[in-house]
Amino acid sequence: VYRGAVSIGRRLMDPLAELVKIDPKSIGVGQYQHDVNPLALKRSLDDVVMSCVNAVGVDVNTASQQLLTYVSGLGPQLAKNIVTYRDEYGALSCREELKKVSRLGQKAFEQAAGFLRIRNGNNPLDASAVHPESYGIVEAMARDLGFGVTNLLESDVLRKKIDPNRYVTDRVGIPTLTDILAELDKPGRDPRKQFESFKFQEGIEKITDVQPGMSLPGVVTNVTAFGAFVDIGVHQDGLVHISQMANRFIKDPNEVVKVHQHITVKVLDVDLERKRISLSMKQDAVQEPGKTRKASKKPEKRPKAKRPRKTEPGPFNNPFTKTFNN
Repeated sequence: VYRGAVSIGRRLMDPLAELVKIDPKSIGVGQYQHDVNPLALKRSLDDVVMSCVNAVGVDVNTASQQLLTYVSGLGPQLAKNIVTYRDEYGALSCREELKKVSRLGQKAFEQAAGFLRIRNGNNPLDASAVHPESYGIVEAMARDLGFGVTNLLESDVLRKKIDPNRYVTDRVGIPTLTDILAELDKPGRDPRKQFESFKFQEGIEKITDVQPGMSLPGVVTNVTAFGAFVDIGVHQDGLVHISQMANRFIKDPNEVVKVHQHITVKVLDVDLERKRISLSMKQDAVQEPGKTRKASKKPEKRPKAKRPRKTEPGPFNNPFTKTFNN
Protein backbone atom coordinates (compact mmCIF):
# COMPACT_ATOMS: atom_id res chain seq x y z
CA VAL A 1 0.00 0.00 0.00
CA TYR A 2 2.75 2.44 0.97
CA ARG A 3 4.76 1.73 -2.17
CA GLY A 4 1.68 2.37 -4.29
CA ALA A 5 0.99 5.64 -2.49
CA VAL A 6 4.59 6.78 -2.97
CA SER A 7 4.44 5.89 -6.66
CA ILE A 8 1.23 7.90 -7.14
CA GLY A 9 2.74 10.84 -5.26
CA ARG A 10 5.88 10.81 -7.38
CA ARG A 11 3.84 10.72 -10.57
CA LEU A 12 1.84 13.73 -9.43
CA MET A 13 4.96 15.68 -8.47
CA ASP A 14 6.99 14.86 -11.57
CA PRO A 15 5.01 12.68 -14.01
CA LEU A 16 7.56 12.99 -16.80
CA ALA A 17 10.40 11.67 -14.63
CA GLU A 18 8.33 8.60 -13.81
CA LEU A 19 6.95 7.93 -17.29
CA VAL A 20 10.37 7.95 -18.99
CA LYS A 21 11.22 4.84 -17.00
CA ILE A 22 8.71 2.97 -19.16
CA ASP A 23 9.66 1.88 -22.65
CA PRO A 24 7.41 4.06 -24.89
CA LYS A 25 6.28 1.10 -27.01
CA SER A 26 5.06 -0.65 -23.84
CA ILE A 27 2.52 2.09 -23.16
CA GLY A 28 0.41 1.10 -26.17
CA VAL A 29 -0.13 3.56 -28.99
CA GLY A 30 -2.94 1.97 -30.97
CA GLN A 31 -4.41 -1.22 -32.36
CA TYR A 32 -2.12 -1.15 -35.41
CA GLN A 33 1.05 -0.81 -33.33
CA HIS A 34 2.27 -4.29 -34.25
CA ASP A 35 1.82 -3.61 -37.97
CA VAL A 36 4.38 -0.79 -37.90
CA ASN A 37 8.10 -1.35 -38.34
CA PRO A 38 9.44 -1.73 -34.76
CA LEU A 39 12.59 0.34 -35.37
CA ALA A 40 10.68 3.17 -37.06
CA LEU A 41 8.10 3.14 -34.24
CA LYS A 42 10.82 3.28 -31.57
CA ARG A 43 12.55 6.22 -33.26
CA SER A 44 9.28 8.10 -33.58
CA LEU A 45 8.25 7.48 -29.97
CA ASP A 46 11.71 8.41 -28.67
CA ASP A 47 11.52 11.69 -30.61
CA VAL A 48 8.17 12.49 -28.99
CA VAL A 49 9.49 11.75 -25.50
CA MET A 50 12.62 13.83 -26.16
CA SER A 51 10.47 16.71 -27.38
CA CYS A 52 8.38 16.57 -24.19
CA VAL A 53 11.44 16.40 -21.94
CA ASN A 54 13.05 19.39 -23.65
CA ALA A 55 9.83 21.40 -23.52
CA VAL A 56 9.46 20.82 -19.77
CA GLY A 57 13.12 20.98 -18.80
CA VAL A 58 15.06 18.82 -16.35
CA ASP A 59 16.43 19.56 -12.90
CA VAL A 60 19.99 18.36 -13.37
CA ASN A 61 20.50 17.81 -9.62
CA THR A 62 17.54 15.48 -9.13
CA ALA A 63 16.92 13.89 -12.54
CA SER A 64 17.49 10.18 -13.00
CA GLN A 65 19.82 8.76 -15.61
CA GLN A 66 16.84 7.63 -17.70
CA LEU A 67 15.42 11.17 -17.78
CA LEU A 68 18.76 12.81 -18.59
CA THR A 69 19.18 10.41 -21.51
CA TYR A 70 16.30 12.12 -23.36
CA VAL A 71 17.78 15.64 -23.05
CA SER A 72 18.86 16.99 -26.43
CA GLY A 73 22.65 16.82 -26.80
CA LEU A 74 23.07 14.14 -24.17
CA GLY A 75 22.75 10.38 -24.40
CA PRO A 76 23.11 7.29 -22.23
CA GLN A 77 26.84 7.80 -21.62
CA LEU A 78 26.76 11.54 -20.85
CA ALA A 79 23.67 11.04 -18.68
CA LYS A 80 25.56 8.41 -16.70
CA ASN A 81 28.58 10.72 -16.40
CA ILE A 82 26.42 13.55 -15.02
CA VAL A 83 24.98 11.26 -12.35
CA THR A 84 28.47 9.99 -11.51
CA TYR A 85 29.79 13.57 -11.20
CA ARG A 86 26.82 14.52 -9.05
CA ASP A 87 27.34 11.56 -6.73
CA GLU A 88 31.05 12.35 -6.38
CA TYR A 89 31.04 16.15 -6.04
CA GLY A 90 27.49 16.92 -4.92
CA ALA A 91 24.84 19.14 -6.50
CA LEU A 92 25.89 21.43 -9.34
CA SER A 93 25.80 25.12 -8.44
CA CYS A 94 25.69 26.57 -11.98
CA ARG A 95 25.33 25.51 -15.59
CA GLU A 96 28.98 26.29 -16.32
CA GLU A 97 29.91 23.46 -13.97
CA LEU A 98 28.47 21.02 -16.51
CA LYS A 99 31.64 21.52 -18.54
CA LYS A 100 33.54 19.69 -15.80
CA VAL A 101 31.57 16.50 -16.45
CA SER A 102 33.62 13.85 -18.20
CA ARG A 103 33.28 13.90 -22.02
CA LEU A 104 30.72 16.73 -21.97
CA GLY A 105 32.26 19.10 -24.50
CA GLN A 106 31.32 22.54 -25.75
CA LYS A 107 29.00 21.27 -28.47
CA ALA A 108 27.04 19.05 -26.08
CA PHE A 109 26.89 21.92 -23.58
CA GLU A 110 25.44 24.30 -26.17
CA GLN A 111 22.76 21.77 -27.11
CA ALA A 112 21.77 20.68 -23.60
CA ALA A 113 22.34 23.70 -21.33
CA GLY A 114 19.01 25.40 -22.09
CA PHE A 115 17.08 22.27 -21.11
CA LEU A 116 18.93 21.62 -17.84
CA ARG A 117 17.73 23.56 -14.79
CA ILE A 118 19.65 24.35 -11.59
CA ARG A 119 17.39 25.61 -8.84
CA ASN A 120 18.75 27.77 -6.01
CA GLY A 121 22.06 28.08 -7.83
CA ASN A 122 24.53 30.93 -8.18
CA ASN A 123 22.68 32.48 -11.13
CA PRO A 124 18.87 32.79 -11.01
CA LEU A 125 18.74 32.37 -14.80
CA ASP A 126 20.07 28.81 -14.41
CA ALA A 127 16.59 27.83 -13.21
CA SER A 128 14.96 29.14 -16.39
CA ALA A 129 14.81 28.11 -20.04
CA VAL A 130 16.99 31.06 -21.01
CA HIS A 131 20.13 29.69 -22.66
CA PRO A 132 23.49 30.81 -21.22
CA GLU A 133 24.24 32.43 -24.58
CA SER A 134 21.37 34.87 -23.88
CA TYR A 135 22.33 35.73 -20.31
CA GLY A 136 24.06 38.88 -21.56
CA ILE A 137 20.80 40.12 -23.11
CA VAL A 138 18.88 39.70 -19.85
CA GLU A 139 21.68 41.33 -17.89
CA ALA A 140 21.63 44.28 -20.32
CA MET A 141 17.86 44.63 -19.87
CA ALA A 142 18.25 44.71 -16.09
CA ARG A 143 21.19 47.11 -16.27
CA ASP A 144 19.30 49.53 -18.52
CA LEU A 145 16.52 49.64 -15.93
CA GLY A 146 19.02 50.21 -13.13
CA PHE A 147 18.34 46.92 -11.35
CA GLY A 148 19.78 43.43 -11.03
CA VAL A 149 18.59 40.25 -12.73
CA THR A 150 16.91 39.03 -9.54
CA ASN A 151 14.88 42.25 -9.32
CA LEU A 152 13.87 41.83 -12.95
CA LEU A 153 12.61 38.31 -12.29
CA GLU A 154 10.65 39.37 -9.23
CA SER A 155 9.02 42.55 -10.58
CA ASP A 156 6.32 42.41 -13.22
CA VAL A 157 6.34 46.23 -13.36
CA LEU A 158 10.00 46.28 -14.41
CA ARG A 159 9.52 43.63 -17.09
CA LYS A 160 6.67 45.59 -18.68
CA LYS A 161 9.05 48.53 -19.19
CA ILE A 162 11.33 46.48 -21.45
CA ASP A 163 11.24 47.34 -25.15
CA PRO A 164 12.49 44.23 -27.01
CA ASN A 165 13.22 46.24 -30.17
CA ARG A 166 16.18 47.85 -28.39
CA TYR A 167 17.95 44.50 -28.15
CA VAL A 168 17.50 43.22 -31.71
CA THR A 169 20.81 42.27 -33.35
CA ASP A 170 21.97 40.33 -36.38
CA ARG A 171 21.95 37.14 -34.28
CA VAL A 172 18.94 37.81 -32.04
CA GLY A 173 15.53 38.67 -33.46
CA ILE A 174 12.12 39.53 -32.03
CA PRO A 175 10.96 35.86 -31.77
CA THR A 176 13.94 34.99 -29.55
CA LEU A 177 13.47 38.10 -27.43
CA THR A 178 9.76 37.33 -27.07
CA ASP A 179 10.60 33.85 -25.78
CA ILE A 180 13.12 35.29 -23.32
CA LEU A 181 10.59 37.78 -21.93
CA ALA A 182 7.93 35.05 -21.65
CA GLU A 183 10.34 32.94 -19.61
CA LEU A 184 11.23 35.89 -17.39
CA ASP A 185 7.53 36.29 -16.57
CA LYS A 186 7.48 32.90 -14.90
CA PRO A 187 10.88 31.18 -14.86
CA GLY A 188 10.92 27.47 -14.22
CA ARG A 189 7.13 27.28 -14.45
CA ASP A 190 5.26 24.02 -14.38
CA PRO A 191 3.95 23.62 -17.96
CA ARG A 192 0.90 21.71 -16.77
CA LYS A 193 -2.36 23.62 -16.77
CA GLN A 194 -3.81 24.66 -13.46
CA PHE A 195 -5.84 21.78 -12.09
CA GLU A 196 -9.52 22.60 -11.82
CA SER A 197 -11.23 20.70 -9.03
CA PHE A 198 -14.57 19.09 -9.79
CA LYS A 199 -17.19 17.48 -7.60
CA PHE A 200 -20.26 15.48 -8.56
CA GLN A 201 -23.62 16.08 -6.91
CA GLU A 202 -23.74 14.43 -3.50
CA GLY A 203 -26.23 11.60 -3.21
CA ILE A 204 -26.12 10.77 -6.93
CA GLU A 205 -24.38 7.41 -7.11
CA LYS A 206 -26.76 5.11 -9.00
CA ILE A 207 -29.05 5.60 -11.96
CA THR A 208 -32.02 5.16 -9.63
CA ASP A 209 -30.89 8.31 -7.79
CA VAL A 210 -31.33 10.38 -10.95
CA GLN A 211 -34.73 12.02 -11.38
CA PRO A 212 -36.13 14.16 -14.23
CA GLY A 213 -35.84 17.87 -13.58
CA MET A 214 -32.57 17.63 -11.65
CA SER A 215 -29.75 20.05 -12.48
CA LEU A 216 -26.44 18.22 -12.12
CA PRO A 217 -22.77 19.01 -12.69
CA GLY A 218 -21.07 16.76 -15.22
CA VAL A 219 -17.96 16.15 -17.28
CA VAL A 220 -18.06 15.63 -21.05
CA THR A 221 -16.57 12.21 -21.82
CA ASN A 222 -17.17 11.97 -25.56
CA VAL A 223 -18.42 14.15 -28.41
CA THR A 224 -20.15 12.59 -31.42
CA ALA A 225 -21.98 13.84 -34.49
CA PHE A 226 -25.35 13.52 -32.72
CA GLY A 227 -24.45 14.97 -29.33
CA ALA A 228 -22.23 14.57 -26.28
CA PHE A 229 -21.98 11.99 -23.52
CA VAL A 230 -21.69 13.37 -20.01
CA ASP A 231 -20.57 11.70 -16.78
CA ILE A 232 -22.85 12.85 -13.96
CA GLY A 233 -21.48 10.55 -11.28
CA VAL A 234 -23.28 7.28 -12.02
CA HIS A 235 -22.10 4.24 -13.95
CA GLN A 236 -24.01 5.19 -17.11
CA ASP A 237 -23.09 8.36 -18.99
CA GLY A 238 -26.00 10.55 -20.00
CA LEU A 239 -26.56 11.86 -23.53
CA VAL A 240 -27.08 15.48 -24.46
CA HIS A 241 -28.60 15.28 -27.92
CA ILE A 242 -27.46 17.92 -30.39
CA SER A 243 -30.97 19.40 -30.31
CA GLN A 244 -30.61 19.94 -26.55
CA MET A 245 -27.20 21.65 -26.57
CA ALA A 246 -28.31 25.25 -27.11
CA ASN A 247 -31.31 27.43 -27.92
CA ARG A 248 -30.04 27.83 -31.46
CA PHE A 249 -29.22 25.61 -34.40
CA ILE A 250 -26.07 23.55 -33.85
CA LYS A 251 -24.38 22.00 -36.85
CA ASP A 252 -21.50 20.40 -34.97
CA PRO A 253 -21.51 19.56 -31.23
CA ASN A 254 -17.82 20.50 -31.10
CA GLU A 255 -18.92 24.11 -31.48
CA VAL A 256 -20.43 23.95 -27.99
CA VAL A 257 -18.51 21.40 -25.92
CA LYS A 258 -15.23 19.54 -25.81
CA VAL A 259 -14.00 16.44 -24.01
CA HIS A 260 -13.24 16.94 -20.28
CA GLN A 261 -15.26 20.16 -20.20
CA HIS A 262 -17.21 20.79 -16.99
CA ILE A 263 -20.85 21.64 -17.64
CA THR A 264 -24.22 21.75 -15.87
CA VAL A 265 -27.02 19.67 -17.34
CA LYS A 266 -30.71 19.12 -16.68
CA VAL A 267 -32.18 15.62 -16.59
CA LEU A 268 -34.95 15.12 -19.15
CA ASP A 269 -35.59 11.41 -19.05
CA VAL A 270 -34.37 8.33 -17.18
CA ASP A 271 -34.97 4.95 -18.80
CA LEU A 272 -34.17 2.39 -16.12
CA GLU A 273 -34.90 -0.59 -18.32
CA ARG A 274 -32.44 0.40 -21.05
CA LYS A 275 -30.22 2.31 -18.60
CA ARG A 276 -30.31 5.53 -20.60
CA ILE A 277 -30.27 9.09 -19.32
CA SER A 278 -31.37 11.99 -21.51
CA LEU A 279 -29.88 15.36 -20.62
CA SER A 280 -30.16 18.95 -21.77
CA MET A 281 -27.87 21.96 -21.67
CA LYS A 282 -30.69 24.39 -22.40
CA GLN A 283 -31.43 26.75 -19.55
CA ASP A 284 -35.17 26.67 -20.24
CA ALA A 285 -35.41 22.91 -20.72
CA VAL A 286 -38.79 21.64 -19.52
CA GLN A 287 -39.45 18.05 -18.58
CA GLU A 288 -42.87 16.50 -18.57
CA PRO A 289 -43.76 14.94 -15.21
CA GLY A 290 -43.64 11.22 -14.77
CA LYS A 291 -41.06 10.53 -17.44
CA THR A 292 -38.93 8.17 -15.36
CA ARG A 293 -39.36 4.79 -16.94
CA LYS A 294 -39.19 1.91 -14.54
CA ALA A 295 -37.68 -1.33 -15.59
CA SER A 296 -40.50 -3.65 -16.54
CA LYS A 297 -40.60 -7.12 -15.09
CA LYS A 298 -40.17 -9.83 -17.62
CA PRO A 299 -43.24 -12.11 -17.84
CA GLU A 300 -42.80 -15.50 -16.31
CA LYS A 301 -42.21 -18.21 -18.83
CA ARG A 302 -44.90 -20.87 -18.93
CA PRO A 303 -43.69 -24.43 -19.13
CA LYS A 304 -44.16 -25.79 -22.60
CA ALA A 305 -46.60 -28.64 -22.96
CA LYS A 306 -44.91 -31.86 -23.90
CA ARG A 307 -45.94 -33.19 -27.25
CA PRO A 308 -46.48 -36.92 -27.62
CA ARG A 309 -43.58 -38.54 -29.32
CA LYS A 310 -44.25 -39.82 -32.80
CA THR A 311 -43.78 -43.54 -33.14
CA GLU A 312 -42.21 -44.94 -36.19
CA PRO A 313 -44.63 -47.12 -38.18
CA GLY A 314 -43.93 -50.73 -37.29
CA PRO A 315 -44.99 -53.91 -39.03
CA PHE A 316 -48.34 -53.91 -37.22
CA ASN A 317 -49.56 -50.51 -38.42
CA ASN A 318 -47.99 -50.52 -41.87
CA PRO A 319 -50.75 -50.80 -44.52
CA PHE A 320 -48.48 -52.81 -46.80
CA THR A 321 -47.73 -55.43 -44.19
CA LYS A 322 -50.71 -57.62 -45.04
CA THR A 323 -49.95 -57.45 -48.73
CA PHE A 324 -46.39 -58.68 -48.30
CA ASN A 325 -47.39 -61.23 -45.67
CA ASN A 326 -49.88 -62.72 -48.06
